[in-house]
Amino acid sequence: MSTVTAWPNQAESWLDSKGKGAWIAAMVLGFIFFWPIGLALLAYMIWSKRMFSGNCAARKTRHSSRGFKTSGNTAFDAYKADTLTRLQEEQDAFEAFLERLRAAKDKTEFDQFMEDRAQKAKSANEPRDADGTVEL
Repeated sequence: MSTVTAWPNQAESWLDSKGKGAWIAAMVLGFIFFWPIGLALLAYMIWSKRMFSGNCAARKTRHSSRGFKTSGNTAFDAYKADTLTRLQEEQDAFEAFLERLRAAKDKTEFDQFMEDRAQKAKSANEPRDADGTVEL
């Protein structure tokens, strides 16, 4: 492959490895220095679906089942997976605790509201004298 056709492929690979932000930065710089370059990069990003799909090469290298890159060390990867699973379970348990706490607070507030409402209804239904005092 000649040098003329190699550098665009190398530039594309380099920008893909840096992610979508690098593509956007290159496009903005292209508009700043020479607007046709920025326009060409924008057209290429839209045409190649880099602008909207977000599937740069850097994202393809992630480990699909756990969402992290493997280190190459299976023992460490197993430890990391176990730790992430344990942390996720702790987070789920904490969120469930917070939900129970909110539900208990809501129930307490609702019970207080109903009690206050019953007191107001009871006092409104008590017979009164002509001067507004309650008859006993």
